Amino acid sequence: MEDYSLTVLGCSSATPNSLRFPSSQIFHALGKYFLLDCGEGTQMQLRRAKVPFENINVIFISHLHGDHYYGIFGLLASLNLTGRKTPLVIYGPKGLEEIVRFHFRCEEQNLKFPLFFKELPKEPFACIEEKKNYKIYSIYLSHRIDCWGFYFAENERERNIKKAAISQYNISIEDVKSIKQGADYTLCDGTVIANTELTTDPKPAFSYAYIADTVFKPEIAEYIKNVRLMYHEATFLQNYSDLAKETFHSTARQAAECAKLANAEKLIIGHYSARYKSLDGHREEATEVFENTELASDLYSYTVNKPPYCLWQPKSL
Repeated sequence: MEDYSLTVLGCSSATPNSLRFPSSQIFHALGKYFLLDCGEGTQMQLRRAKVPFENINVIFISHLHGDHYYGIFGLLASLNLTGRKTPLVIYGPKGLEEIVRFHFRCEEQNLKFPLFFKELPKEPFACIEEKKNYKIYSIYLSHRIDCWGFYFAENERERNIKKAAISQYNISIEDVKSIKQGADYTLCDGTVIANTELTTDPKPAFSYAYIADTVFKPEIAEYIKNVRLMYHEATFLQNYSDLAKETFHSTARQAAECAKLANAEKLIIGHYSARYKSLDGHREEATEVFENTELASDLYSYTVNKPPYCLWQPKSL
């Protein structure tokens, strides 16, 4: 699987249908696999996408509506049966740990791997995990029950020092480190060599925002400014905007408006109502506002710079 890629495992709202499973995604970045939501059938979709279960590093559950977490019981049971030993962290709402542990107590199944739950904070925007190369934030959304989105932000990369500059100025290892971090270089005679003469720009840092179930909330854009890849729920079309507001969901147009406000590089929309057999209306409505929009489709992989591609095709009988 390509690094910095998003694999959609399910993009339906409420119930599965013959084309779409409930919400679930794999975000692959920096060699890690992050599972975002775990609707019914997630483990089947993981197999089709050829993502080994044991590769999942962290699970994020946005809220406790069944289409976003009913698959977690089967996934954890399969991890147990296949011999997982490494710890697994699950970020989720208050109550998720109680539900999961009660399920396995009733089943009289002892998990053979450490399972840690971390409760999501009811703050508008909070850092929930910080590593050497990246940070993960939770975004408190506005839904019928407590619900969160997630924002993955890679730290800014160091500048690339030119090999010719190292030999030309006989730069030491210690000075190389500071130059890569943006410092100028001073010669023995006091001459200052500007950092821009010694280095080239690094690749842009990657970022991904997952905006789960929410009524249209423009302030989200402030937390994810210049996000490179963005997913936003788009349950309805604009002619159902009253229903979207009533049920605390968004329309395709509103998702695009949020992406535009955030100055996103690419938008993916999903979480479609089962009433829509064709998604042409979603594409048309969103691209009128934000041109670089893709429709989420089950078992398709998405990156910033490439068109989406399918990971699995059912075998003909």
